[in-house]
Amino acid sequence: MTADPMATRNTPADPGTAKGAYREVTDSRGRVYRVGETDRDILGHSRKLMVYLPWVAMMAISVSEYAYGSAEDTLSKAHGWTQSNTFWILSVWVFFQAGIAFPAGWLRERGILTARRAMYVGSGMCLLGFLALSHLDNVLLAILGFGVVGGVGSGLIYATCINMVGKWFPERRGAKTGFVNGGFAYGSLPFIFIFNYAFDTGNYDEVLDLIGVYVLIVVAVCAFFFKDPPKNWWPADIDPLSRAGDSKSAASLAKNPPAVRQYTPKEAIRTGMLPLMWITVVMTAGVSIFGISFQVDYAKEIGFGPLVAASSMGIMAVINGVGRAVVGWLSDLWGRKTALIFVIVVLGLAQFGVIWAGDIKNEWLFLFFAFLSGFGGGAFYPMFAALTPDYFGENYNATNYGLVYSGKLVSGLFGGGLGSMVVGAWGYDGAYALAGGISMVAAAIALLLRQPGRGGKAAAAEPRAAG
Repeated sequence: MTADPMATRNTPADPGTAKGAYREVTDSRGRVYRVGETDRDILGHSRKLMVYLPWVAMMAISVSEYAYGSAEDTLSKAHGWTQSNTFWILSVWVFFQAGIAFPAGWLRERGILTARRAMYVGSGMCLLGFLALSHLDNVLLAILGFGVVGGVGSGLIYATCINMVGKWFPERRGAKTGFVNGGFAYGSLPFIFIFNYAFDTGNYDEVLDLIGVYVLIVVAVCAFFFKDPPKNWWPADIDPLSRAGDSKSAASLAKNPPAVRQYTPKEAIRTGMLPLMWITVVMTAGVSIFGISFQVDYAKEIGFGPLVAASSMGIMAVINGVGRAVVGWLSDLWGRKTALIFVIVVLGLAQFGVIWAGDIKNEWLFLFFAFLSGFGGGAFYPMFAALTPDYFGENYNATNYGLVYSGKLVSGLFGGGLGSMVVGAWGYDGAYALAGGISMVAAAIALLLRQPGRGGKAAAAEPRAAG
C-alpha cells in the first residue's frame, strides 16, 4: 500500500486529549489514520489497562447468563414458576442484552452517552435486575425487572467493553478482544457452583441481592477509568501504510488487513456482508444459548448426578471463555474468517456428540462434548467483534457491531424459549440434532464472508472514499 506524499499533515493535539502533536495519514484508498500520539499521551498510562478493566467488568456480568441455568430449579421452587417461565425470563434477558447494543452504539458515537456513563447506568440496572429476580414472585414483573432492565444493563456493559478494547488495539484486536470476551463466560464459574451447592429456597434472596451489589461495585470501579481514543487513532509505533511494527502486529495485519475505509451503518449494510454476519450470529448464537440453557437439565434427565451436571456446565463456561481468548489469538495468525468457520463447525459437531454420550450414558464422554460445545459456543463472539471493525472500520464500530450483535436477540428466543418447546415435542435428542444441523448451515453461510473493497468485483462496487 502506498500513500500520496501530500496526504500527510501535522496537527496540534486536541486540547485536553494528548500531550504531543499527531499526524493524519491518508492511504491510497482514502482511509485516514491518526498517528503520533501514544497511549500514554492520551490516557496517562498504558493502554493495557483498557484490556484488563473491560475484562474484569465482563467477568462480573457473566453470572446473569452463564450461571442462570444452574439457578433455575431453585428459582422455580421459590417463586412457584414453571420451567418454561424460567426459560422465558432468560430469553427476554438475552433479547434485551443484545438489542441494546445498536441504540447504545448510536448514542455513543454521537457523544450523547459516554463509555463511562454507559457503564454506570448498566451497573445500576444490573442491580435492579437481581433485586427483581430475588423479590418478585409475579413472573411478568420478574421478566420486566431481570429480563428487560437487567438485560439492558448487561448489554450496555458488554457492548461498551467490547468496543473499548477494539478501539485501543486496532492492529491486534483478535487476541485482545478474545481475552476480554472470555471473561463473559468463565467469570460465572464460582456462581455456577454456588447455585448448585449453596443456593436454596431458604437463602436465595440474600444470595441474589449480594450478587447484584457485587456487580454494581465491580463495574462502577472499572468504569471510572474508561476513556475512548480519538477517532481514527492508530498506535504511534506501527506504520499504518507499510504495516511495519513488532512481529505480532505485522503477522496479524498480514492476515487481517484494516478496513479499506470507515463505513457508516448504511454503507456497511449495502456491502451485503453485515447482513450475512447478522444471519450467522442468529443461527450460531441460538445453538450456543440452547446449550447453556439445557446442559444441566439434560445431564440430570439422563441420570447423571449433580456433580456431573454442575461440572458439565462449569466446564462449558470455562472452555467457553478460554476458547474465546485462544481463538482470538489464533485468528491473528490464521485470519478471522478461517477461525470463525472452524469454531462454528466444532460447535455443530459437539451437539451430535452430546446426543451420543447421553445415549450410551458415558459421563466422561458427556463432559468431553460439553468441553467442545463450550469452546465452539463462545469463540465465535470475539470473531464477529473483531471482524466488524476489520471489515467496516473503527469509527462507526459501536453502531455496526451493535447491528451484528443484535442477531443474538433473535437467537435468544429460539435458543431458550423455543428450545424448550422443541425439547417438549421432540425430546433432547431431537433438539440437540436440530441444533447441530443449524450450526453446520451457519458455517456454510460464513464461507461467503469477505472484506468489502478488496479484490475483484468487490473493489469495483465500492463507492469512492472521501479524502
